[in-house]
Amino acid sequence: MSQSNSVGLIDLQIMWNRLIAVVEEQAQTLMRTAFSPIVRECGDLSAGVFDLQGRMLAQAVTGTPGHVNSMAESVKHFLRYFPVETMKPGDAYITNDPWMGTGHLNDFVITTPCFRNGKLVALFSCTSHLMDIGGIGFGPDATDVFMEGLYIPMLKLFDQGKANETLMAMIRANTRQPVDTEGDVYSLAACNDVGARRLVEMMDEFGIDSLDGLGDHVIARSREAVLAEIAKLPKGTWHNSMTVDGYDEPVTLKAALTISDTGIHVDFSGTTGVSRRGINVPHAYTTAYTVFGLGCVVSTHIPNNAGSLEPLTVSAPEGCILNAPKPTAVASRHVIGQMLPDVTFGCLRQVVPERVPAEGTSCLWNINVRGRLKGGEGGNYGFGMAITSNGGTGARADKDGLSATAYPSGVRGTPVEIAETQTPLIFWRKEFRPDSGGAGRTRGGLGQIMEIESGIGEPFDLLAAFDRIDYPARGRDGGGDGEAGVVALKSGQPLKGKGFQLIPPGERLMVLTPGGAGIGAPKERDRTQVANDLADGLITSETAEKVYEFKPPQAAE
Repeated sequence: MSQSNSVGLIDLQIMWNRLIAVVEEQAQTLMRTAFSPIVRECGDLSAGVFDLQGRMLAQAVTGTPGHVNSMAESVKHFLRYFPVETMKPGDAYITNDPWMGTGHLNDFVITTPCFRNGKLVALFSCTSHLMDIGGIGFGPDATDVFMEGLYIPMLKLFDQGKANETLMAMIRANTRQPVDTEGDVYSLAACNDVGARRLVEMMDEFGIDSLDGLGDHVIARSREAVLAEIAKLPKGTWHNSMTVDGYDEPVTLKAALTISDTGIHVDFSGTTGVSRRGINVPHAYTTAYTVFGLGCVVSTHIPNNAGSLEPLTVSAPEGCILNAPKPTAVASRHVIGQMLPDVTFGCLRQVVPERVPAEGTSCLWNINVRGRLKGGEGGNYGFGMAITSNGGTGARADKDGLSATAYPSGVRGTPVEIAETQTPLIFWRKEFRPDSGGAGRTRGGLGQIMEIESGIGEPFDLLAAFDRIDYPARGRDGGGDGEAGVVALKSGQPLKGKGFQLIPPGERLMVLTPGGAGIGAPKERDRTQVANDLADGLITSETAEKVYEFKPPQAAE
């Protein structure tokens, strides 16, 4: 290889890294300007840069796989409606179509063309979750997508810098939180503009007029790297199934994972059919979380882009809960969709068990609340918030699971201080749930105990969308199951895991999130680790003695 070619490759690698930095600044702009707490405090967003063919070249590290990997497909839909030859500086396009966006109406996707010296050079796209877009509200009770809120088709949000005031008026008129919702729309548009400015600066610095060569390099190298990792795996087909709570009846998720020379394919034939409620999953979201699970095991250190995603493919029969057709209800598609890495791991643990964790809580345990405010403060009609929380992740072969951690979504838990600032609720408790992690040689992560009450003597709505109550995470190789989740009133009345329910004034809502499962026989756990867990209050003395067969030194004397 000549010196000039070597320098060229180095420059390409530097520019690739700069692309990732550009989209990270794009994401940080969105997070810092968003009105929705789930975005600015928890990072429930995605951001990326795309070439003119709609191929994702780089994604921000900040963000969630459900948004990023489904947004990667949404840009191609934008290009069908708005061909590149029709785009002009100052344009921006918007949709929240679940089947062309990121899976439900609460996620707005905005795509913006980037021009340099009058020439279109790239597309920036971003997504974030908006707390209220009208309809029945952010919960699983609707029976079709039209009940779930405002449905925005592929529309032009900005036309050469001029906002679509008719569309903005429609958005404001169809939400209980018009101030927050309008602010979030402008936040999305602003972050794309920042990304575009930084890209133009990068192209000026490196003296390039097009991203074609860089894009081809990024995609080809990423594809080759993933295929090289796949080549190290045995070839064949492996099967797994997992049952979860569902809405009013259990849902069984079945997967057949095939490893070949050309990639990895996951087929979900045999999975339960669509639900009559809003836990159905559009295919793009199914694909997003399935390939994320595959990537976590097979290609952990390879950047996420169109090239690294290409060898990982997914199919699901039309009409099953993982390929729900329009107009099925999909608002809580995350409840089922975020289980898919666990389902995929069940296949992969038959291939590379040392790389694969046990089952975890997986689906977010968001405490979706809504209610009235006295005096109508803030320009909104009451309050609404998704207080993000989660249970434990599954144990790993050589490490314990993570406690109160949202895997695979990646969002951060909402700080109590923020929840109490944004809503009139009081958190009386928020602490680890002892013994909730499945026992084992390596222990599952712990869930949480939360105790919540209205601070203004008013009732509030719980828009429940929880799982792992009837079917907790399953242990592996002799490890214990994670503890099941619980939703109830402190007075003792149990609540449903899914559906709208009223929390009366003076009552306290109790939410006990599930634990992750363990790996290996508990008696094989290192005695020092058991002692530490006991001292830290992560397990009780009864569990230490009966499950781990451990007696503290003073008890043995």
